[in-house]
Amino acid sequence: MATRYLIGKGELLASPIDPPPMVSNKVHPYTLHEAKQVVVPQIIQAAQDLMTLPAAACPGDIAVAKLDLHPSYIAKSYYPKALLRRAGLTAVGSHNIKLKPRKEVRKNAPPQSETTRLLIAGPRGAFEAFPALAMGLQDETAEGLQFAEIENFSSMTAGDRLKLPAKSKLESNVFEIGLHQMPGWSTAQERRQFVAYAKKLGFTVNEEFEFPIGGMLFLAAEGDPEGLQELAQFSLVRVIRPMPALRSIRPVTRGKPLAAGFGIPRGQPLSNEPLVAILDGGLPDKHVLQPFINRYVQSDEDAEDVQDNLDHGLWVTSAFLFGPLEAGEEAQRPYSYVDHHRVLDRDSEDEDPYELYRTLAHVEEVLLSGRYQFINLSLGPDLPTDDDDVHAWTAVLDKHLSDGETLMTVAVGNNGERDSLTRLDRIQVPGDSVNAFAIGAANTSGATWDRAPYSARGPGRSPGVRKPDALMFGGSTKEYFHVASAGPKPVLSALMGTSFASPYALRTAVGVRAVLGEAVHPLTIKALMIHAAEMADTRDVLDVGWGRIPADLDALITCKDGVARILYQGYLVPGKFIRAPIPLPAGKLEGKVRVSATFCFASPVDVEDTAAYTKAGLTIRFRPHSGKTAGENDGAKTRSMFKAKKFRTEQEQRTDLGKWENVLHGSEGLLGSSLHEACFDVHYNARDGGGMAGSSAEKIRYALVVTVQAHRHADLYDQILAAHAKLEALTPRVALPVRTRG
Repeated sequence: MATRYLIGKGELLASPIDPPPMVSNKVHPYTLHEAKQVVVPQIIQAAQDLMTLPAAACPGDIAVAKLDLHPSYIAKSYYPKALLRRAGLTAVGSHNIKLKPRKEVRKNAPPQSETTRLLIAGPRGAFEAFPALAMGLQDETAEGLQFAEIENFSSMTAGDRLKLPAKSKLESNVFEIGLHQMPGWSTAQERRQFVAYAKKLGFTVNEEFEFPIGGMLFLAAEGDPEGLQELAQFSLVRVIRPMPALRSIRPVTRGKPLAAGFGIPRGQPLSNEPLVAILDGGLPDKHVLQPFINRYVQSDEDAEDVQDNLDHGLWVTSAFLFGPLEAGEEAQRPYSYVDHHRVLDRDSEDEDPYELYRTLAHVEEVLLSGRYQFINLSLGPDLPTDDDDVHAWTAVLDKHLSDGETLMTVAVGNNGERDSLTRLDRIQVPGDSVNAFAIGAANTSGATWDRAPYSARGPGRSPGVRKPDALMFGGSTKEYFHVASAGPKPVLSALMGTSFASPYALRTAVGVRAVLGEAVHPLTIKALMIHAAEMADTRDVLDVGWGRIPADLDALITCKDGVARILYQGYLVPGKFIRAPIPLPAGKLEGKVRVSATFCFASPVDVEDTAAYTKAGLTIRFRPHSGKTAGENDGAKTRSMFKAKKFRTEQEQRTDLGKWENVLHGSEGLLGSSLHEACFDVHYNARDGGGMAGSSAEKIRYALVVTVQAHRHADLYDQILAAHAKLEALTPRVALPVRTRG
């Protein structure tokens, strides 16, 4: 029987639909009168606090305050835009907090609820005038309704901005500064004012490295930690934190060098079409990977090599080209050639306190080129993810990956055995990037796998809670990950680390592209790998994300008897609703049927708004049977396929937080008789700065993978193709290798 490959062109079945009727049953916790009694005195106190700041700390007399919304109002439709505009204030950022509101209208509310804290900027005179304006607000006006949404109001303090360990643990006098960029101000203007203020306090801002991203400007400054309290009074500072070092590029454990060798595969890579880059520590002068290296680029040609970095770069590149090697066996044929970019060098060594920004500049240079469809990054800051503030590394990656044209695998870090109570075992930056593919390590390539103990754990930030995205074999003390050693002969090194799991995952992704060609987009490959990941209900999603990615290409690109896997890929337009039918045979399905789906989309981001980081979100309704209606105007009944209960309380699930996750996966078991004209209704929500976005919002690239399993219908695949002329069975572009494992 001929091999059945993925079914493509699912997007041709989709069509626009009218939006469903909107019914508002909002219960408001506070009247305007009640809000005035509590919040106006808070605003008066905040204005007084802000007036005590030195003039030099308030450029343009701008100050910043904190506005906490009641937990009932975190949806973008409740953003207090009209109120802020009338008060002459503007929101320059946000983050999520937990609090116990003064009054709770929700049944069975948790002791504390997640809500949004807005950071509000404006002239100090506007804050002084705000109380009188608030007292004059009228019921049922937009401004009055929005004022009643406020839970708390207070001034921003230096303590809010400082993210420092105990003084005894400060290892450097170099600090990372995140500045809010005021609308209408130039980056140069803001930098100039901060540099002058910092200089008066004895701090030197290194102007060689700066990263303006969205509404944030990231800088590095050096000075006496004793002066940080004053430095943090500068009103547009969002965060000050110690400049972290780069993670160690040494593997977690390196086994004894092996005398055993391996065979170099004969012939060229399977395809010369995918454009792939490894960003790492370089390659030694003598190594056996040369036949498969397309380009070797040194980001700084004047800087010298470092032997440890060269070894790491070679090992990571070997993991991408061959996967884990076996002693005495010929290596797997590479799926493609690869470019290696040396972004670590002698000038990136620990002695340079600015190594982190210097290396990030090299990484950004590669991303800016737009040359590559597939990239691996197995390095980054030695810094666990922070819920409150996005790091420059994460922001740079998310900005440049937001078009969805590049699949970038990122190692989540080898800190999984650090202290769990203080969350030092949490995924490391930039593994929290929502647009990257964050990879942890599995402890074995066998069937009884688990998270390797050293592999960092989740969660990520919200949105992007389910991190790592997935695991791939990365080695353990019981089963090392074998790679090529430096030197002219093919000799093995035994290692373990997420540094090798990540390029191994990229190898699988490139394998899909090499075999099926341009018919499968990089974002669709990411969705496909998550969709096919091996998972069990007993596994902790904080450990494994969506599961372990299969190393066997057949598990990704072929369909067994009774199984059909369909790809949808394209763009979504903001505010529009589409219906994506699930292709089924013309006749009735018998017995039990399982429908699984994975949505994946690339999203622009608001770096300053960690509470509203992704600017795109999907509301998805699964309608299994068109004949079973929910009511006269509601259409077919819906079922919830994409559940967030693994991470959120029931109350939190009722908010709109889940729709902003840019990876959604679920599965439903039904009887065949329960499926008729089944479909997904998809609405692309767009927001900007936490509020509703207008028509200027960007269209986004999306991918949807749907699998239908009906084991009583061995010919399900052929029946679906026969019933839907628009669909197309994908065919290999190249001859498959004898083995696809590894």
